[in-house]
Amino acid sequence: MLAIFKTDKGKVRPHNEDNGGIFINGQGEMLAIVADGMGGHKAGEVASGIAVNELKGHWQEVDTSLSPAEAEQWLQDHVTEVNKKIFDHSKENLQCEGMGTTIVTAICTDRFATVANVGDSRCYVMNDQGYNQLTEDHSFVNELVKTGQISPEDAVHHPRKNIVLKAAGTQEEVEIDIKTITFEEGDKIMLCSDGLSDKVSKAEMEEILKASLAKEEKAERLIVLANQYGGEDNISLALIEYGTCDESRCNEC
Repeated sequence: MLAIFKTDKGKVRPHNEDNGGIFINGQGEMLAIVADGMGGHKAGEVASGIAVNELKGHWQEVDTSLSPAEAEQWLQDHVTEVNKKIFDHSKENLQCEGMGTTIVTAICTDRFATVANVGDSRCYVMNDQGYNQLTEDHSFVNELVKTGQISPEDAVHHPRKNIVLKAAGTQEEVEIDIKTITFEEGDKIMLCSDGLSDKVSKAEMEEILKASLAKEEKAERLIVLANQYGGEDNISLALIEYGTCDESRCNEC
């Protein structure tokens, strides 16, 4: 599998509260994470940092291949633990009161991908069924769409689209969405913060991901486009492509 994580401060925010990465355990299996922190002065980056560091540390301790059911349980257990650590930290440190973070994370193997999410950071999947959003936003505007009060088209420009209804660390307990899909040769998975998904359309993402480009260039083009459209938020993405590297072009992979 080929993978890359990129993050950018954007054009407006004074600092980057996003965090994430691609992490490999002893079995050569991959954990990808994107976390979009929120809170007071720099508290958002504390929350997203705790999330990524905790998940990374636990993942690097995994020394056996997981089944889909085991991967789902692993994410349930460790995202729950992350939620408690962030919540406790915010209670013990007044400058971090109320902080939290979205989390979208994927365990990727050569058989399946298991994805967990809390908040409005997203996972998209490109496979033989097309390019589709796998996760559901835990947001105020998505609830309006689900209940038929506004259309998906209205949601794109809704003034309250950035209100998140669920995030890791803001409550003592959190509900986590977890899904497992088949991951096969040629498939692609992209995790991203709303700094990308709020600015770049699904069709534009698909066009870039389908292009005959190295994964680094695909990631860079997506970030450049989000900044061209305003870049009001931090922009982060993790791109995972199921494929093997052509040794004659390995510098491009």
